[in-house]
Amino acid sequence: MKIKENINENIFRGYDIRGIYPIELDEDTAYTIGLGFGSYIKSLGKTTCVIGYDNRISSLNLYKALTTGIVETGINIISLGLCTTPMYYYACIKLNTYSGIMITASHNPKDDNGFKFAFDESGNCKGQEIQDFLAFIKRGVFEAGQGKIEHYDIREDYLDLFKNSLSFGPRRIKAVIDPGNGTTSIIAEELYKMFPIDIEVINGVSDGTFPNHHPDPCVEANLEQLKAKVKEVNADIGLAFDGDGDRIGVVSNNGNYIATDKYMIIIIRNIINKVSKKEFLYDVKCSKSLSDEIEKLGGRGICYRTGNSYTKAMVRDADLPFGGELSGHVYFRDRWPGFDSGLYAGLRLLEILSYTDKNVDELLEGINEYYSTEELKFACPDTEKFQIVDKVASYAKEKNYKFLAIDGVKVLFDDGWSLVRASNTGPNITARFEAKTKERLEKLQEEFTSLIKE
Repeated sequence: MKIKENINENIFRGYDIRGIYPIELDEDTAYTIGLGFGSYIKSLGKTTCVIGYDNRISSLNLYKALTTGIVETGINIISLGLCTTPMYYYACIKLNTYSGIMITASHNPKDDNGFKFAFDESGNCKGQEIQDFLAFIKRGVFEAGQGKIEHYDIREDYLDLFKNSLSFGPRRIKAVIDPGNGTTSIIAEELYKMFPIDIEVINGVSDGTFPNHHPDPCVEANLEQLKAKVKEVNADIGLAFDGDGDRIGVVSNNGNYIATDKYMIIIIRNIINKVSKKEFLYDVKCSKSLSDEIEKLGGRGICYRTGNSYTKAMVRDADLPFGGELSGHVYFRDRWPGFDSGLYAGLRLLEILSYTDKNVDELLEGINEYYSTEELKFACPDTEKFQIVDKVASYAKEKNYKFLAIDGVKVLFDDGWSLVRASNTGPNITARFEAKTKERLEKLQEEFTSLIKE
């Protein structure tokens, strides 16, 4: 392996490092990033880091290259081997070692891979921190030394965390779970069978080519198999997880997709009278039905920018009991250490069901209903996507529209909203629209998608 002189800057994104293997992210790039990471944390006085990797086909090769670079700087590695991202997060907590890298591309296509990384206790790097790290690597001044790699199995510690964080009621729930052949396949069935639940598993064999469907549980099209199985076996609920296990997707017993903002309503209704601080975070993509419900319950909603690295840090820094975002990341801090785990999020919903005769759809009765689109994606080169968002902002100003600019442009109307933002995980513009009527929804969507397509 050799130092990559012309490293692809586009893989250094808003929340992590992510690109197509081996076109944008190869072994030499991983080795160079390892040299940079080891040197950087060494300058902070760190001596050890935690490394894990998901089940993508390229992950092991990238792991070998990355760790070679890190140990050559004199930094020691605690290697978790194959694990989910939440297992990696918990290992950092358990081992009191917060410098680390998780090799994963989360819910991205099978040919993508990347690195979620943290230098210290402040959590995953994001935004300017990632650009500063890129600049550090490009300077090419790396430490030298000889670190060592030791292996640690976090599995039993992780299972114990679940045992101590959940308490089921008298009703025995029947659930179908869909790991989507992602990394939760290595632990999901064993974990769920620890609890008084009847489960069936589909797509439960670990396979980093994701042969059955794309590993994003918050795109309804990826849940067709789960919907069918839930109805076939007359299950109470279906749960799906993404490629690295930090996100949740939910299907009701009737085969209805339950978006994450509606999942969050169920959770907040359940915990609001059990927590002292009645403030909850959600991202700009979430439906107004969520903020309406928080207000009806006497709580306070905090609207924040999208992005796992941002939302998780904000929930922690603001000392909130719970928060999340539409993409399926949710953060419990009432009796869980605050990191996002799709498996835990699913079990919290099963726990709620075990204390009631209601089904998931009935738990959502009485919410304010709006008409919403899914999150829409428009392919756009990384070099152009922010210019398009700026164009939308200029348009909103010209029209004298009220809008939020905390993450892209969210244009607010009395009867709905339009959101246009640059994706931080791929070369896309993303958009979502919501309104009180179908007709208004169509008009908003037409107005702003025409701007994007220009």
